[in-house]
Amino acid sequence: MQREYLENKNKINFKFEQNKEDFIVDEIPLKFKGNGNFLILQVKKVELTTWDMIAAFAEFLNLPAEKIGYAGLKDKHATTTQYISIEAKYEKALKKFKHPQIKVLSATRHTHSIRMGDLAGNRFSINLFGVSQIEAGQIEKLARKSAKNGLPNYFGYQRFGRDEDSIEQAKAMIAGDLYINDAKLKKFLISIYQSQFFNDWLKERVLLSRESNGGKFMLLEGDVYLSDEEKLFTPKNIPQKDFDAHKVVPTGLLPGRDVYRARATAREIEAKYDDEFLYEKGLRRAALIFPKEITFDYKNHFDVLNVAFTLPKGAYATVFLENIANKNFSAKGLNPKKK
Repeated sequence: MQREYLENKNKINFKFEQNKEDFIVDEIPLKFKGNGNFLILQVKKVELTTWDMIAAFAEFLNLPAEKIGYAGLKDKHATTTQYISIEAKYEKALKKFKHPQIKVLSATRHTHSIRMGDLAGNRFSINLFGVSQIEAGQIEKLARKSAKNGLPNYFGYQRFGRDEDSIEQAKAMIAGDLYINDAKLKKFLISIYQSQFFNDWLKERVLLSRESNGGKFMLLEGDVYLSDEEKLFTPKNIPQKDFDAHKVVPTGLLPGRDVYRARATAREIEAKYDDEFLYEKGLRRAALIFPKEITFDYKNHFDVLNVAFTLPKGAYATVFLENIANKNFSAKGLNPKKK
């Protein structure tokens, strides 16, 4: 499942580790009302999955985990902050909540529970090791270029499991060769199946762009675009000016039912990565994202470069790093914590 990037350049062999000191993620929330029947908690967790964090609150309050809302899943091997929602009637009890890996940073009110996707994006701060002064300059240049021209919005290696065996399970289940009763697992495997189609489609579009458009993402007749107002549309004329201004972005297909599909030339490629018989609801995902607010802090005597950046929801920080390194990472190749 090789991921290709828009520039076919030399590799930069930095290292990074997913641990509480060197991989920090802060969720950027949508606006909260400040009043209502739900309590919104800003929570910091260390070396803990989102599910484990929610389970800790559920056990303490003696309520089903499904009653706790959250916007997205955050890395386990990291220090992360995110927002969760709980009915306001638990506010008094929550003042006694204590956990060695969880800290409640703030609380406010809102009119409804947080739902999956209710976030603006994520802010990352990651330490890169083994970076020379020359490489630090190269990394900064490449990062700035991705902010201008766009970064392929692949699903990262985390999506497909540590051994990347989840996709085989998904294919077997959809083919009818593997029966799975657990509804959550079933939905998860279908999402992996859809994600693989998207990644393979994006890889072909990236390679086409490298070969025929000088490394800038090549727009095709019939592409489906996502506007900055989050509306999908297929224009009569390719909106190159709007694309250059980051007002619209082409999208790729996560196959399924009731989803808008590409037309003309764009559909010729998309059709190779489609499953029109999949009953699960289909979606479209931005083909490119534009990293924002990129900053660097180079520790010259230690060959460590800290890079901080903001990505929209659903985007992977490790894809940003792969784009700079011009190589694929995997869960097996990373140290989860320092020893």
